[in-house]
Amino acid sequence: MNKTRIVVAGIGGVGGYFGGLLAKHFDKDDAVSVCFLARGEHLKAIKKDGLKVVKGADQFVGMPALATDDASEIGIADFVIVTTKSYDLEQAVAQLKPCIDSKTVIVPFLNGVDSRERIKSVFPENMVLDGCAYIVSRLTEAGKVENLGNIEKLFFGLDHFENEQLRQLESLFIQAGIEAKLSVNIATVIWEKFIFIAAIATATTYFDCNIGAIVSDPEKVQAFTDLVNEVKQVALAKQIAIVQDITDRTLKILHAMPAEATSSMHSDFLNKKAHNELQSLTGYVVREGERYGLKTPAFNKMFGALEHKTQQ
Repeated sequence: MNKTRIVVAGIGGVGGYFGGLLAKHFDKDDAVSVCFLARGEHLKAIKKDGLKVVKGADQFVGMPALATDDASEIGIADFVIVTTKSYDLEQAVAQLKPCIDSKTVIVPFLNGVDSRERIKSVFPENMVLDGCAYIVSRLTEAGKVENLGNIEKLFFGLDHFENEQLRQLESLFIQAGIEAKLSVNIATVIWEKFIFIAAIATATTYFDCNIGAIVSDPEKVQAFTDLVNEVKQVALAKQIAIVQDITDRTLKILHAMPAEATSSMHSDFLNKKAHNELQSLTGYVVREGERYGLKTPAFNKMFGALEHKTQQ
């Protein structure tokens, strides 16, 4: 009997939490094998002691069937889950080639709305899904991921399509205790999240503060609202079906977030990372605004200031 092989590429906050749940549940399972593609000290720690996953007072260890930085060691995968940062996507996908054949399903859970088309440019014959994750989690040290929020959900799929393979993936997630949903309206789901992510990443990074500092300052809340309305314009121009009250819903999400939380883009700026999500989040809205002849003054102002900051 051939095992169903799941590969999780990128064992950071998102991949570590959900991949950890998969590895824990299917450890020593005769039918399912979960493999991690990781690197550096993080990979060493996982190989030695497994992946420690922490949520509040609870914690567990996820032990993958294999943890490696060489995809050729894995074998052909049935499902590849990509959770790298958007700026690492092309490099990560290229590394995955040895474990992908024509039947492999690839699903990205990245911030941004163009991951699927970027992966399809490398694997045009494969089924590549859209996906989005709702979670506040971080890689806090090598071999350890911490879930800092009160929501952890996955949505994935293709618009107006489902089959047995996708239903199987949904079942595997659910068996592992993951709140996952196969969606046939995934573009709407992706964009409703992107409206929040693009706005909060831009605002926290521009103002150099956490979510609590934004919520407690009416001027910053107004700036966040302006950003939301500008992304909403772009979504409508692209004929994405979003709910009418998306601005109010997005503000509710903002107020429900942990005050100490911030965006991954802000974290990368704070840590002076060589790469960040500025182009795939803030820059994407600016470019699409220009493409559709829309005015995006809040995004343009903050993008210009942040781009200048990266060049210093």
